[in-house]
Amino acid sequence: MVVLGIESTAHTASVGLVDSTARVLGIASDMYRPPAGGIHPREAANHHVEVFPGLVEKALASSGVRPGEIEAVAFSQGPGLGPCLRAGATVARMLSMAWQRPLVPVNHCVAHVEIARVLSGMEDPLLLYASGGNTQVIAYGRGRYRVLGETLDIGIGNFLDKLWIELGGTFPGGPQLEAEAKLGSELLPLPYSVHGMDVAFSGMLTAALALAGRGSSRPDLSYSVEVTAYSMLTEITERALAHRRGEAVVLGGGVACNERLRGMVKAMVEGRGGRTFAPPRNLCVDNGAMIAWTGWLALGAGQTVSVEGSGVEPRQRTDLVATPWRGS
Repeated sequence: MVVLGIESTAHTASVGLVDSTARVLGIASDMYRPPAGGIHPREAANHHVEVFPGLVEKALASSGVRPGEIEAVAFSQGPGLGPCLRAGATVARMLSMAWQRPLVPVNHCVAHVEIARVLSGMEDPLLLYASGGNTQVIAYGRGRYRVLGETLDIGIGNFLDKLWIELGGTFPGGPQLEAEAKLGSELLPLPYSVHGMDVAFSGMLTAALALAGRGSSRPDLSYSVEVTAYSMLTEITERALAHRRGEAVVLGGGVACNERLRGMVKAMVEGRGGRTFAPPRNLCVDNGAMIAWTGWLALGAGQTVSVEGSGVEPRQRTDLVATPWRGS
């Protein structure tokens, strides 16, 4: 059985196809890159509308799958940028009606958990989800995924993008800041904002820009931001792991591609005698395959939606979505 997934929560439009063993049969993605500044939701949505027809064709061609072999069409229902979500949902509805296949709504955050869980082979891991708009520590309990800790203001990726753009760079800022951080060595003083299992980054953004204004070098500033911010994420992950008495951690989201973050979490988890796993980059960032796989799980649990009832939910929370395929 093959499911096609549509991802369009933010800057990336993506189409993926997976089978019932979670094998990725085909994937095609295209990222919106603004000419200046950060993401403008309407412009990003226009980009998605333009590229989705070609992405569907490319994903089908690379997979060798014919439309008649597709059992269902899954799409990101939320959370995300409203115009971007609507662009992807519209494509999913059209394919569902054209192919007369069920339409399956998927929570974007849960999809990051599920693709990491199946690829890692871990039954019940904790997820550190670090992306542009989301920063959460997620675990399963009593019928749904629970948010044990999260950002109190902006997502870690948005923080990195805002900082990098203010320092004269371009979007997306995370990968460029990572490269710059490898050239730094001096740890500059920055706010370390951990509140139980929650974090905050707006104070660090203000402080980092103030240091830049006083002449701190960009490599040292980038290095300091990474060390401080990722130490915060590693701390709340360890606290959640201890609370759960768990031993397995998976990572997800675009920021989770960062080598320093992966290394810090790996060292922490292995120091506790546990295991950690990070998906390959193309399945760690936003992608259609994770939507397709989670759609396959949801389809098996009877979670489908009519075209009329397939509205998007930009503020849909991870912990308000039922996951019946996990059991009670």
